[in-house]
Amino acid sequence: MSDEHFTVDGTLIQAWASQKSFRPKDGDGPGDGTNFHGQKRSNKTHESTTDPDARLYRKSYGKESKLSYLGHALVENRNGLIAAAMVTHADGFAERDAALLMLRSKQRGRSRRITVGADKAYDTKDFVRTVRELNVTPHVTKNDKNRASNLDRRTTRQPGYAVSLSRRIEKSFGWLKQTGPLRQSKLRGLRKVDWLFVFSCAAHNLLRLPRMIAQQHRPVNREQCA
Repeated sequence: MSDEHFTVDGTLIQAWASQKSFRPKDGDGPGDGTNFHGQKRSNKTHESTTDPDARLYRKSYGKESKLSYLGHALVENRNGLIAAAMVTHADGFAERDAALLMLRSKQRGRSRRITVGADKAYDTKDFVRTVRELNVTPHVTKNDKNRASNLDRRTTRQPGYAVSLSRRIEKSFGWLKQTGPLRQSKLRGLRKVDWLFVFSCAAHNLLRLPRMIAQQHRPVNREQCA
């Protein structure tokens, strides 16, 4: 595994809770929750009666808000193995906070600088500054549409910056949701969903390792070399 170059991202995990279970915390909501259309609902005033840890959230504009968690992964760039993973409540700051926690754990006791690639959602002043304080170089996609990016030429001119931007975690997340059990978690509560996510990431690595080891020990075809 690479111990120098990583990529971080988050993915939405649909909670095992229905929309009609998302009711006012004070219990004053009308009916049984089935007719929620047109009502103003937020995580401050409402919570799910079946999974109180779930949050109403949408990761991108134009998509329906769902009761969800956020799964976060730190992937090493050489082989795409997951080096760290965790689940948080779904909110707008969770992705960057989780990334900082995983990077701080990765850098604890180390003096060597590493790099981390990420999408433009991580291009914020606080994230870039804190990452550099952790002795990590932020290879973050610049978010400079109608605003100034928090990255400068000191970082973006380096050849490794372009290499980091070409790495993606979506393939790992795709396996976790299509083959693994994480399109919609069948467990409830943050602690259990976190356990399931970390366990599934470990299974992802274990299934990939035999193929990687076989490729490393593949015999050389002398005729092709000639």
